[in-house]
Amino acid sequence: MTPSKRTLDLGLALLLAVLLAPVLAVLLAALALTEGRPFLYVSERMRSPTRAFGLIKLRTMPVGADRVGGVTGGDKQQRMSRMHRLLRRTRADEIPQLWNVIRGDMSLVGPRPPLRRYVEDYPDLYGAVLESRPGITGLASLVFHGHEERLLAACATPEETDAVYRRRCIPAKAQLDLIYARHRSLCWDLALIGQTALKPFRRD
Repeated sequence: MTPSKRTLDLGLALLLAVLLAPVLAVLLAALALTEGRPFLYVSERMRSPTRAFGLIKLRTMPVGADRVGGVTGGDKQQRMSRMHRLLRRTRADEIPQLWNVIRGDMSLVGPRPPLRRYVEDYPDLYGAVLESRPGITGLASLVFHGHEERLLAACATPEETDAVYRRRCIPAKAQLDLIYARHRSLCWDLALIGQTALKPFRRD
C-alpha cells in the first residue's frame, strides 16, 4: 500500500467514523431491542496469504450460526430476521469495519477479505489477489455482489453453497479484483467509494 493510499484511507475512515457514529448508535439500539446481544461479530479473514485478522461486523445471523462455516447462502438466509436482512442489503453491517481500516488491517477499497479455507485451497489465485490490501468495497463488490447473492440464495445446503461459491464466484471476483489492481489509483478509489455510497439508493 502506498503512503498516499494509506493517508486517504486513514483520513476518510476517521471522518466517516465520526459522521456515522449516530447511525451506528441507532443500529445498535435497534439490535438491542430486536435481536439482543452480542451486537458485533468478529470473523477471521485473510489480509495476506499468511496473515489473518479479525473482521468486525454488526451481527446479521442468529448466535451460533457461524458454526456452520463458509459463505452465506439460502440455507443461512432462512435464519435471518428482517433486521438482519436490512443490515445486509444496505451494507450497514460493515460500518464497524472502519475500525479495521484505521488499524491498517484493511483499506477502504480493495478485494473483499477471504476466509482462510479459500486462500489455502487456491494459493496461487489469492496470492495474486491479496497483493492488494483487502477493502470494505471494491470493483468486484460493486459489479458482482448482487449476482453473487442471487446465486447463493438459490442454494439449500452449506455444501451446495460452498460448491457454487467456489465454481461461480471465486473466479469471477478474482478477475475483477485483478483488473482493479492493474489500474488502481486514488481517483478510482474515490469513484468506487462514491458509487458504494450511492448503491443502497439504486436498483441492482
